[in-house]
Order: sequence, then structure tokens, then C-alpha cells
Amino acid sequence: MVNWRTVIIGFILAVVLSEFLGFIGLTIGAAFGSNGGNTGQIIGYLLATIYVGYSIDGNYINGAIYGAIIGFIGGLVSLIVTGAIFGTFVVTTGSLTVLVLESTLYGIIGAIGGIIGFIISVYFSRKEEPAV
Repeated sequence: MVNWRTVIIGFILAVVLSEFLGFIGLTIGAAFGSNGGNTGQIIGYLLATIYVGYSIDGNYINGAIYGAIIGFIGGLVSLIVTGAIFGTFVVTTGSLTVLVLESTLYGIIGAIGGIIGFIISVYFSRKEEPAV
């Protein structure tokens, strides 16, 4: 059964964190003469999908699937919103290819984050065995 609450919170976290950290990355990168926006977005997706993997019930496969879904769909929405805000999104074959490729990258990052989140949840849910 799909845990919609976790999916919605993860989706919102993914979009907000990626945009916020992407902006911070661009600001810091501009000060040092580099582009740190993509790094900030990747960290945002990784953090959001770690939350999803931590919160989801099941096994690591569920964490990976939910993380990938959040990463892919969140990446699509985030890239479209960013393009609409800054006026850089023009519908051409090249831009659609980049959109799909970047969203796929965020989906892979999301799957990795979901697995990491599941591993963290398993680690913190272990009960201490009494010493004999």
C-alpha cells in the first residue's frame, strides 16, 4: 500500500530543498567563480529521498522505488518551474532531452537516497541486546 503522506512530504521536500540549495549553490559559486547550483540541487534531492527511505515501511527495495519516483517526478517539476521562473525553458527537442536526462539522474539519486534512508532506519531501530 502506498504511503501517500510520505510521498507528498518527500515530493515537497525534494522541490523546496533542491531549489533552495541550488540557489545557495549558485550564490556561493558566483562568489568563487564556479557553478554550484547543480551540486546544491543534487544534495537537496538526496536529503529529501533519504527522508522518504527512512519513513517508508518495507524493505530497501521500497525505499529505492519511492526514492526514484520522488527524484524523477520532483526533478521534472523542479526543472520546469526553474525554467519558467528564469525564462530558460523553451520547448525544443534538445530541452526535452535534457529534461528527461536530468530527471532520470535525479531518479537515480533518489533511489540511492531511498536505500540510504532505509539503512539508517534499520540501524536506528535495532534494539540493544542485553549483555549476558
